[in-house]
Amino acid sequence: MTELESEVLPLPPRYRFRDLLLGDQTFQSDDRVQVEFYVNENTFKERLKLFFIKNQRSSLRIRLFNFSLKLLTCLLYIVRVLLDNPEEGIGCWECEKQNYTTFNQSTKINWSHIFWVDRKTPLWAVQVSIALISFLETMLLIYLSYKGNIWEQIFRISFILEMINTVPFIITIFWPPLRNLFIPVFLNCWLAKYALENMINDLHRAIQRTQSAMFNQVLILICTLLCLVFTGTCGIQHLERAGEKLSLFKSFYFCIVTFSTVGYGDVTPKIWPSQLLVVIMICVALVVLPLQFEELVYLWMERQKSGGNYSRHRAQTEKHVVLCVSSLKIDLLMDFLNEFYAHPRLQDYYVVILCPTEMDIQVRRVLQIPLWSQRVIYLQGSALKDQDLMRAKMDNGEACFILSSRNEVDRTAADHQTILRAWAVKDFAPNCPLYVQILKPENKFHVKFADHVVCEEECKYAMLALNCVCPATSTLITLLVHTSRGQEGQESPEQWQRMYGRCSGNEVYHIRMGDSKFFMEYEGKSFTYAAFHAHKKYGVCLIGIRREENKSILLNPGPRHIMAASDTCFYINITKEENSAFIFKQEEKQKKKGFAGRGSYDGPSRLPVHSIIASMGTVAMDLQNTECRPANSSKLALPAENGSGTRRPSIAPVLELADTSSLLPCDLLSDQSEDEMTQSDEEGSAVVEYVKGYPPNSPYIGSSPTLCHLLPEKAPFCCLRLDKGCKHNSFEDAKAYGFKNKLIIVSAETAGNGLYNFIVPLRAYYRSRKELNPIVLLLDNKPEHHFLEAICCFPMVYYMEGTIDNLDSLLQCGIIYADNLVVVDKESTMSAEEDYMADAKTIVNVQTMFRLFPSLSIITELTHPSNMRFMQFRAKDSYSLALSKLEKKERENGSNLAFMFRLPFAAGRVFSISMLDTLLYQSFVKDYMITITRLLLGLDTTPGSGYLCAMKITEDDLWIRTYGRLFQKLCSSSAEIPIGIYRTESHMFATSEPHDIRAQSQISINVEDCEDTKDVKEHWGIKTGHHRNSCSSDQSEHPLLRRKSMQWARRLSRKGNKHSGKTAEWISQQRLSLYRRSERQELSELVKNRMKHLGLPTTGYEDVANLTASDVMNRVNLGYLQDEMNDHQNTLSYVLINPPPDTRLELNDIVYLIRSDPLAHVANDGHSRKSSCSNKLGPCNPETRDETQL
Repeated sequence: MTELESEVLPLPPRYRFRDLLLGDQTFQSDDRVQVEFYVNENTFKERLKLFFIKNQRSSLRIRLFNFSLKLLTCLLYIVRVLLDNPEEGIGCWECEKQNYTTFNQSTKINWSHIFWVDRKTPLWAVQVSIALISFLETMLLIYLSYKGNIWEQIFRISFILEMINTVPFIITIFWPPLRNLFIPVFLNCWLAKYALENMINDLHRAIQRTQSAMFNQVLILICTLLCLVFTGTCGIQHLERAGEKLSLFKSFYFCIVTFSTVGYGDVTPKIWPSQLLVVIMICVALVVLPLQFEELVYLWMERQKSGGNYSRHRAQTEKHVVLCVSSLKIDLLMDFLNEFYAHPRLQDYYVVILCPTEMDIQVRRVLQIPLWSQRVIYLQGSALKDQDLMRAKMDNGEACFILSSRNEVDRTAADHQTILRAWAVKDFAPNCPLYVQILKPENKFHVKFADHVVCEEECKYAMLALNCVCPATSTLITLLVHTSRGQEGQESPEQWQRMYGRCSGNEVYHIRMGDSKFFMEYEGKSFTYAAFHAHKKYGVCLIGIRREENKSILLNPGPRHIMAASDTCFYINITKEENSAFIFKQEEKQKKKGFAGRGSYDGPSRLPVHSIIASMGTVAMDLQNTECRPANSSKLALPAENGSGTRRPSIAPVLELADTSSLLPCDLLSDQSEDEMTQSDEEGSAVVEYVKGYPPNSPYIGSSPTLCHLLPEKAPFCCLRLDKGCKHNSFEDAKAYGFKNKLIIVSAETAGNGLYNFIVPLRAYYRSRKELNPIVLLLDNKPEHHFLEAICCFPMVYYMEGTIDNLDSLLQCGIIYADNLVVVDKESTMSAEEDYMADAKTIVNVQTMFRLFPSLSIITELTHPSNMRFMQFRAKDSYSLALSKLEKKERENGSNLAFMFRLPFAAGRVFSISMLDTLLYQSFVKDYMITITRLLLGLDTTPGSGYLCAMKITEDDLWIRTYGRLFQKLCSSSAEIPIGIYRTESHMFATSEPHDIRAQSQISINVEDCEDTKDVKEHWGIKTGHHRNSCSSDQSEHPLLRRKSMQWARRLSRKGNKHSGKTAEWISQQRLSLYRRSERQELSELVKNRMKHLGLPTTGYEDVANLTASDVMNRVNLGYLQDEMNDHQNTLSYVLINPPPDTRLELNDIVYLIRSDPLAHVANDGHSRKSSCSNKLGPCNPETRDETQL
């Protein structure tokens, strides 16, 4: 026994290691306890409740059956009335019948006619069966829906009506004499109405239809009207059995006439019971119908606010896009609609707007216009709700545009809302293409999955930066991304407006080279050859290509790129090739008739092809219509007055294939000449060597890497502060630094990450080192550490805390040494209580700076484009008034670019980011537009792709004469592709004679100012010669312009002798000019006093009271009217995109170029580059002469 106890028993099977791993099913089945859930639903009552009430489908079937029973009872009542014949006798069932007596006014009412009817036995059997079923169903539902208060169930109207119509029939089963008793079965129509309402509710629950309130209310109203009419008809017909016997039709006729308030009086009730019933029915109608109508109107108004639904049938048979916005303003809506429907193939599309806010009054008025009411559907809802996305049929949409609210004070919060909307749409409709607008660049990577993304601050700052080195880049890009036919301004008397408006119709298009008539003949030729000859022959500007095997777009890949039939060509033209017609016969006729030497425009054209379609294949409009036609354009001979007998330069032909020895590339990586020149200029002083590389620190995720000029070592943060010295240097103002180039000042509220994109284009590797301008960031708030970490590697980049409305801050940051001042729109002022007042402070501050520093080029960003008219506001300026009328006229004609003729916009001195919204809209049709725009702005640097730059036409370049010859010269020498001209003109007009504006438009300057300021010109001549990349030069140095000015002066003097009245007026205006000059002297003294108070030297400040003639032309590019100089003086600048080849070049024209990538062939042609360094080309710079030599 002891041995047995001491013996260790083996482990049971459940504890074996194998069983622990694999498990023991026997053990599990022995110890497992089965738990049943929802046992309360297994009772008989719960199962009945589930079948009759809770289950949607079974409940729907029960209510449908109940509805059918009620309709059947009403139908049986009508059958009983039609079969009833009172003349056969009246009485109880199986009783002696009483004879029917006609009603007489003297006799009493025979109530037996009302209480008893003649009911056939089969009809009684059917009615009793239906009543029994209805009674049992009603009692069952009362039992299932009982919740503790039985009286609440009993006193319900539906229960009372059910008892009135069923209990008497059940009693007749046990008491046969009552089978002929009248029972108001027609009241079952109200029960049928109640059953129909419940049935519709269950139906909508079953199919998950949530937006059915309007349908339900309309149905209820119709059912109420039918029940009132049916009840009145049956009640009056039965009561009138004791009076004048009325048929059902006459009773129905009486009810319709009565309820419609017509009341003919031909049929009327004769006894008081029927008259009392009419009174009761009218009272019920007066109470019930207004309540129903009120509910219907309320729902209608709510539906108008929410917008209803976009039906599934329409979504499957029609094409639509969805526009998601947080708040919809009229400007945003019209920009979208005008740009979206400007494309012919989008005319059949519908636009569904999904917005969480109520429709604005102005938006409502616009959407009621027949042009938009049939194509635009407004839905009030949120993109974060699947129900609203289902209403908009997002999964069937062709595209979804998600726009940010740029007028929000917190732009980061606006971006967060945009990101959530994009995520919600992508989750609901993964196959719907997304077009997303984001505000801040650091939030861009959250929506990287979208098909197209436009970052507002990236584009804005890059565009503002290029405006400083390539004037009016913002205008150039805005005109390119707007859809236009070039018909703006064609009815204007001004030549510049007609030419500017015509060239604004140029856009970027694409076509496969093998399918193109423009470029097919250049297969196997170089890109430069194809670009030049296509422009010469067809007037189109080839700017880039895309290989079939490579998805990257290359702008001006250079002459080494050989064109292939599979290449996709991107070109600038009035319209795409598919909508163009080619007219060759007129060229032959002109050659035969000798029309080649005509000096004015007459006929289609004088170019080799002579025609381009300008109105979508319907009207042939020739783009080569200019009045600056040379006398003999068929030859490239030089004019005699443009050069001496010894200087006869010629233009080399553009080669079909690249000749490496003849190319003059810019090898910016091994640029030793600049270093030597810099050292010799400094004469032994310490020179900071710059290196080329990629910025080590990017302030946000997703920035495109760009090769830039960098410091060898990062600058300490203390050295970035301009106005405070540190242990490394003691400079406290811009003068102490001794900058050679003019400053670029950027005024912003905060140092956002987008400001990084302002610096990068100005420090790109392809810009000459001597071209680099110091950049000063004038910030309202102190920049954060990560931003300083990102910019400390760039040379000559500084910051300072201050505002533009503080004169001391402007003077300390070196505004008197600045060439450009960029005023960025501040986030805190983007929203105002009154619309369009957000720019008030910016506009006033800019006008103040313009008066204090008239030679300063100010580039302003506004929130609302319509406010740009205030940038040059003068109450008595007839020229601005004429431009305002022209803008209104173009807007009435349906132009998308009505604001294009405003002088500040045309000159590129004012800009609004909302004008670039069309870039996102246009990408729906042209998916390459965002990529091309980013390449032009320098935001993306694709290897082998060129970049945008500018060159200025000087007096030495006028021998080229025309834009077409310039195209050939650039293509043959430096392989650059010109895409447009920035032209500056000076207009003379009299304010008192606005009708004579056109006759007085000519290139001239005020001679009196030249004479008065001659001495000052000599003193400041050295200073004015250092303006980098300026859009103008010293006009007094050009004999041709001086000669024109003297001729104008002589004409004016002769004119004054003949018209003494005009002379007196001219003298009075000169007196006013002297008065204004004294006002400018006061401003000058104010600035000088502040400079002395701050301890700044005043030697660099140009006295605004002594502006020279060259200063006048230097201010041409500001785009402002020279009101403080002379009321007769007006200057304007404008952009000509892809002008005709016979456009005559003028002095100080700035040509936009797409220069090929200098690094594209460094590895292959390093030796040839070194041999050509002495002849290389560079950007325009009067100081360093680093320009394209022609």
